Amino acid sequence: QVQLAESGGGLVQPGSSLRLSCAASGDISNFYSMGWYRQAPGKQRELVVISFSDGEPHYADSMKGRVTISRDNAKNTLYLQMNNLKREDTALYYCYADNREQMYWGQGTQVTVSS
Repeated sequence: QVQLAESGGGLVQPGSSLRLSCAASGDISNFYSMGWYRQAPGKQRELVVISFSDGEPHYADSMKGRVTISRDNAKNTLYLQMNNLKREDTALYYCYADNREQMYWGQGTQVTVSS
């Protein structure tokens, strides 16, 4: 059983940056894909970015150009660098991992963008 734990969220002003982290309990280099989703109040969960083990990441239009996904395999940690945050980016951000047999989800980290 893989456990994922997000951190790095918080309350920031518009235009600010945050880096979210997702620490995995296992070796992330074995996952077929990893990525980030978000869910705003009253809305469905939506994709932010998906990163495949054998390809380029795919960013959703909503945050393209403002976010970058990266990983540190030695630390078994996935990151999401978010820049120029907007009020509409306020949401609970989740990381996931897919090993082709099962998808694993973290509990989420809250990002609130407000002045």
